[in-house]
Amino acid sequence: MPSTVTAPPVVPEQPSAGPGGSALDRLFKISERGSTIGREVRGGFATFFAMAYIIVLNPIILGSAQDMYGHQLDGGELVTATVLSAAFTTLLMGVIGNVPIALAAGLGVNTVVALQLAPRMSWADAMGMVVIAGFIVMLLVATGLRERVMNAVPVGLRKGIAIGIGLFIMLIGLVDSGFVSRIPDAAHTTVPLQLGQDGHLGGWPVLIFAVGTLLTLALIVRKVPGAILISIVAMTVVAMVVNSVADIPSWGLTNPTWPGNPVATPDFGLIGQVSPFGGFEKVGLLTGSLFVFTVLLSCFFDAMGTILGVGDEAKLMDKDGNLPGINRVLLVDGFAVATGGVTSSSATTCYVESTAGVGEGARTGLASVVTGGLFTVALFLTPLATMVPSQAATPALVAVGFLILAGSVKDIDWGDFTIAVPAFLAMVMMPFTYSITNGIGIGFIAFSVLRLAAGRGREVPAAMYVVSGVFVFYYAMPALGLT
Repeated sequence: MPSTVTAPPVVPEQPSAGPGGSALDRLFKISERGSTIGREVRGGFATFFAMAYIIVLNPIILGSAQDMYGHQLDGGELVTATVLSAAFTTLLMGVIGNVPIALAAGLGVNTVVALQLAPRMSWADAMGMVVIAGFIVMLLVATGLRERVMNAVPVGLRKGIAIGIGLFIMLIGLVDSGFVSRIPDAAHTTVPLQLGQDGHLGGWPVLIFAVGTLLTLALIVRKVPGAILISIVAMTVVAMVVNSVADIPSWGLTNPTWPGNPVATPDFGLIGQVSPFGGFEKVGLLTGSLFVFTVLLSCFFDAMGTILGVGDEAKLMDKDGNLPGINRVLLVDGFAVATGGVTSSSATTCYVESTAGVGEGARTGLASVVTGGLFTVALFLTPLATMVPSQAATPALVAVGFLILAGSVKDIDWGDFTIAVPAFLAMVMMPFTYSITNGIGIGFIAFSVLRLAAGRGREVPAAMYVVSGVFVFYYAMPALGLT
């Protein structure tokens, strides 16, 4: 990336490189990767605040659904399950994977669990299928198949995936902040999004987001250490002040108000409430296998895109565009999927919001340890962790989205349409369909078809053909009556 845009902020602390460095430095290879402990800590905080919304959102999604017996999951237990799985798996990723990637309940997958699985079985059965999907992911890692698929993706398409993730997280930031919103179907318009809530910008929350975005970008341009974290904290304080003096109808999922007693006792009632094979008894082997396949596909490729995107943005890739030690990262990710099922928080997966920490200069697993530690603290301080409004945290996603695009777009060979078109489709389909998996699938299929059309079919790795075929089947499932 151009140094004027993406160079890590100049910070006063100096890395303790070499054999004389601290044990912490040697353990996480902090100096070797050109980072500092200060950057890693700030990155861990930034990532936590960028994704802390999941503490509120995941219980809302899962808690609003009923299983086939009419049972609903308890909100307090869901908060504990969500935070516990995020804390444990993010700490594992930091220590074992040594990458600045945090994990939590996957958006999209939790909707599948709540709306497709649970209504046809018990909650324990649904979470059991998530556990099975996690074990299959780990099996694919152990056999080397998952790494083979990732390594088969050409560099240009990887860059397109990274850009798509950048555009996707930017759109997430715009939507979650209320800066743009969905136009209701009743409007009878083909335009899906609009500015603000009614076609115009208005209200204090949107102003907080707009000012926060400008503040974040201004601090990045000036290379201020801790730019993203400073903006999140500053705008949270401003939001609290505004909320105390103005009548705000709604801030969204979280309100910037002091919670009174910030301590809450965690409720572990859902932990271990899982039935691995009960779902197959309810829906049959074929339908149950398709349910597992749906969860597996989403977890597999969402995480793949995030790992490639974050690894590329953090400059962790080798000269061939591969992430060293990726098997450890993939193994933790697979274990995290199963962990989400065991805790009843739905599948846990890598979070694209980790780029907020990378934007602060995070390059190692120490940042993930910090994020995981904050989630651990949040087990007992959930009211405090959920007081940061999305309008204060989402400017980080907009800024990081731009940085990812700026650093990757120049590395795509736009003159070779067999790579440029798939890269383009991958990058636009992620935000347009609100799914990383869809962007990857469409990009893979286009790459395989266009290389064949150009008489260059032998240049396509066999793994790409296989995965493209899997995606074709996945997209054809509704038409075949298999969903």
